[in-house]
Amino acid sequence: MTSAATGQAGQASRRTFITLSVMLATIMQALDTTIANVALPHMQGAMGATQDQISWVLTSYIVAAAIFMPLTGFISARIGRKRLFMWSVAGFTVASMLCGAAQSLDQIVLFRLLQGIFGASLVPLSQAVLLDTYPPEKHGSAMAMWGIGVMVGPILGPSLGGWLTEYYNWRWVFYINLPFGLLAWFGLAAFIEETKIDASRRFDLLGFALLSLGIGALQMALDRGESQNWFASREIVIETALMVMAFYLFVVHIFTHKHPYIEPALFRDRNFSVGLVFIFIVGIILLATMTLLPPFMQGLMGYPVIDVGYLLAPRGVGTMFAMMLVGRLSGRVDVRILILLGLLLTSLSMWEMTLFNTDIGSWDIVRTGIIQGLGLGFIFVPLSTITFATLAPRYRNEGTALFSLVRNIGSSIGISVVITYLAQRTQMNHEVFASYINPFNMALHQSGEIAKLDTVKGLVELNGEVTRQASLLAYLQDFRLMMWVSLGAIPLVLLLKSPRRDGSTGEGVPLLD
Repeated sequence: MTSAATGQAGQASRRTFITLSVMLATIMQALDTTIANVALPHMQGAMGATQDQISWVLTSYIVAAAIFMPLTGFISARIGRKRLFMWSVAGFTVASMLCGAAQSLDQIVLFRLLQGIFGASLVPLSQAVLLDTYPPEKHGSAMAMWGIGVMVGPILGPSLGGWLTEYYNWRWVFYINLPFGLLAWFGLAAFIEETKIDASRRFDLLGFALLSLGIGALQMALDRGESQNWFASREIVIETALMVMAFYLFVVHIFTHKHPYIEPALFRDRNFSVGLVFIFIVGIILLATMTLLPPFMQGLMGYPVIDVGYLLAPRGVGTMFAMMLVGRLSGRVDVRILILLGLLLTSLSMWEMTLFNTDIGSWDIVRTGIIQGLGLGFIFVPLSTITFATLAPRYRNEGTALFSLVRNIGSSIGISVVITYLAQRTQMNHEVFASYINPFNMALHQSGEIAKLDTVKGLVELNGEVTRQASLLAYLQDFRLMMWVSLGAIPLVLLLKSPRRDGSTGEGVPLLD
């Protein structure tokens, strides 16, 4: 074997180990976005907390991760990307162990806050590392591998969390991060090279403060809006006002400051700007549907939590299959066609879900889940590739952080919208259905249900059935809303510029600076 061939083999092996290390860190962080949700009732009992208090276990993590994620670009420039990555993995792993060992509500909220701070950089750093490790012609395959961790983690999180909580203890939801963290840390230490340190870069404290205030207020409003009855609550009104003011001042600031916190030049790249809008929509679809299906299956169809996890798992299988297929098609098929196919498959699955009823079989849930998983897989990987295809490498750390941040914000907004819409439509549907429960309804006479109007027990039974049917229709209306969101994203495909195989976009813009 020649020295050149030996060098290529060694480089390929190094890329493999880097990919495995990065994937472990990505999966560890992605799992934690949803795995703790299933264990919340068990935590509530162990901590003696109220429903409102235990929700801070989720809120503290989400808010901390959202605030500190944009810091990724600045900190990696000042201390080096490898050093930041290793500190983030170590801190996240230690914080996870502390969460598992927490003995009070205050402790677990504090440790979840630390978990969010250290975990904020993991996903954007992993994406940036893979983009720099692989040559441009292999970015599609690299993003396919990275996307498996990002997309499958939140999908499998509830299943794994339910299984660990049912057969072991809710604390294992956090302890499971230890082997992932140790393997990822040693892999990063051994195979990733340090980046150049830019000591001249200044920290824009005002920009960071304004963006943190805006993101924090937005996440707080979204997370607590439903429980506080939205704008009927003074808290939500104040948080919304702070959000609007902070985001407005931040936008003005970055376009007028000499050394802004986020470079406005990022948004001059059309693919990157359109990609941010796209990933926002993908974020809405990704977790909003996963938020609706478990209560639909448990509350209306009577499935136990373990069976719910098993039936939702094939969605992740569909996503993984699509991502592996996209990785092989990378460079052969226009990525815009793959994104369009993904949107159509996602819309198809949502349309099929609008036809659900309480008599559907398990296969209907599995089939629609697989189709939706395929759709999301066909969208996410090509989108991750084309978004950064024309972005200069010096902007990658900041760009990947914004990409992940916008996806997370989309998920938060999507969850809040579908939950609020579900509650409102259930109430409206109940009012409409209840209006038909009267002595003049011939259907009640023919079915013999008219007699129930004369007894309290009968009225209670009728009200229960009306509520059940009102909830069922509300779920279907939510699925229809998600279908229209998917279809509404299709015109954005026309705004993306697909890079040519020679490394250009067709408009004289280099693939990589």
